[in-house]
Amino acid sequence: MASKFLPSRLPLPLNSPRFHRLPSTNKTMIPIASFSSSSPSASSVDNSVRKQEEEEEELQEKVAQALTYHHQTKHGFANYARGPRGLDWANQPNPFRRYISAPLLPLLHFPTDRPIVAVTDDAPLYSSLFHSLPPPKPISHSTISQLFFDSLALSAWKTTGFSTWSLRVNPSSGNLHPTEAYLIAPPIQSISDSPFVAHYAPKEHSLELRATMPSGFFPNFFPDNSFLIGISSIFWREAWKYGERAFRYCNHDVGHAIGAIAMAAATLGWDVKLLDGFGYKDLEKLMGLQFFPDFKIPSRPIKGKFPEIEFEHPDCLILVFPNGSNPFDVNYKELSSVVNEFTNLEWKGKSNSLSKEHICWDIIYRTAEAVKKPLTIQKGQFLVDQFKSSGICSENSYKGFTIREVVRKRRSAVDMDGVTVMDRQTFYQILLHCLPSGKGEKHRRQSTLPFRALSWDAEVHAAIFVHRVIGLPKGLYFLVRNEDHLEELKMATRSEFKWEKPEGCPDDLPLYELASSDCRELAKRLSCHQDIASDGCFSLGMVAHFEPTLSEKGAWMYPRLFWETGVLGQVLYLEAHAVGISATGIGCFFDDPVHELLGFRGSKFQSLYHFTVGGPVLDKRIMSLPAYPGPSIDA
Repeated sequence: MASKFLPSRLPLPLNSPRFHRLPSTNKTMIPIASFSSSSPSASSVDNSVRKQEEEEEELQEKVAQALTYHHQTKHGFANYARGPRGLDWANQPNPFRRYISAPLLPLLHFPTDRPIVAVTDDAPLYSSLFHSLPPPKPISHSTISQLFFDSLALSAWKTTGFSTWSLRVNPSSGNLHPTEAYLIAPPIQSISDSPFVAHYAPKEHSLELRATMPSGFFPNFFPDNSFLIGISSIFWREAWKYGERAFRYCNHDVGHAIGAIAMAAATLGWDVKLLDGFGYKDLEKLMGLQFFPDFKIPSRPIKGKFPEIEFEHPDCLILVFPNGSNPFDVNYKELSSVVNEFTNLEWKGKSNSLSKEHICWDIIYRTAEAVKKPLTIQKGQFLVDQFKSSGICSENSYKGFTIREVVRKRRSAVDMDGVTVMDRQTFYQILLHCLPSGKGEKHRRQSTLPFRALSWDAEVHAAIFVHRVIGLPKGLYFLVRNEDHLEELKMATRSEFKWEKPEGCPDDLPLYELASSDCRELAKRLSCHQDIASDGCFSLGMVAHFEPTLSEKGAWMYPRLFWETGVLGQVLYLEAHAVGISATGIGCFFDDPVHELLGFRGSKFQSLYHFTVGGPVLDKRIMSLPAYPGPSIDA
């Protein structure tokens, strides 16, 4: 029985140390003596060794800070991570960043409702994109408008009583939307005659022109018909509600945005890939974020007026380019040198204020400093993985929706009905679209849509609670998304687990049954006692290959693991809506009790994000309004 693995005595002792000893690394030994007349002096060799040791110590300190943050912000049965004691509604952050006095360039709108929406080149069937991408369209006012309309725009307004609020195509924890987006593009007719940097304003579905760029930037470094999208986060928007745990949620949202952009780009025949060689400073200058005032991090959480806390943290840069492009060279060193001159551009607009007063949760900002990625000095081909089709076992599970219908009608369910059931083949089909590699391949490399946007091998798996799937026993299952981890996972989990393929499971779906049991109450308790985790067809916890990844690659992988969970969550959202039901991300869960259930010890594997899929309960008191034109309020 899976439920027997839940600790019988509550609360659990959660004594995770704040700092963890990292695995020892093998240093390269430098000879201190040589018979060569040109050999360095002993002092220069000593300095080299000392410098290497100092750099290694600094890297380990950054990983230690990421681990400290992660363990300090865990929820447990006995206590939750630190956050505000209630919501300060008078200082709820404005969800819309604007750059005052920057020229506003309107984008085009597109039909969203049937019978106007039909299967066209602009809106192909949702499920078709997982098989192949359409021919690439040219960059134009229309195609750029469509990309943002189907990825980061408003999707609706909701109203009840005296409250009105907006929803977006890309989901966000608590609907707080810390994520901002920037378009860095060559000249586009009806937008700009020069290459430019613009901020996307979702409420207006418009671009705010921030600066024009040197004409040689794109032809010198990138293939024809390509452009860039920069993503940044305003931590304060999430921290207003969630306190210290907000840094996790901001990075979930970055992943959701990456997934949303990848799907919308695919509709236009465009491929996407993170340009992960860039460092933090490069992204800051490229997006024009270096002008925010420096924020001095306090030594403890404090409340007051801190307008500088509303700065934007540059997260990542996405290259959008024509599907089918050949590999091309990216010289990050030369690119960084050119971007360094962006501080001399004429930047337009001043950022608006979001709140009058703030609470600074200091550990968020110390951790954000520790996980900043440095520039990766490399020159060579930018590898574009061949597009791989996802597995198919039940194409009939999809309801014939176009991609626009799915992405723009996606909603986060507030409650599940506890009644809706799912067919086993539909369950398997959803999971096939959650895999990183193509059908028939060993799963590791991220080459399917939308995971191909990410620049690393899959590091995130899923522990699944099956509640209402016809033809499948209730119980605990595990989806292995990187099959190189399979044996390591078996060794790390409980010896009682079966690790058997369930009945009817496709050969290329690495899904395993661990234990048969009714896990509904268990799933609810582990997800902060929320009914939504038990009332769906299934729920899951996303489990990352955690400390080994940080130790091997660096602390900058910490937010990227959350990005991967966000992309996976985006697929689950879209899959649920495409088969006619709904889904919701769950950020509140009891971290270490989840690990204890699975048998994990230490930090080799950690649960980063929970999710539930099922039949939604609709609140008839809430009225839906069109996204555009919306009411004239900042909500």
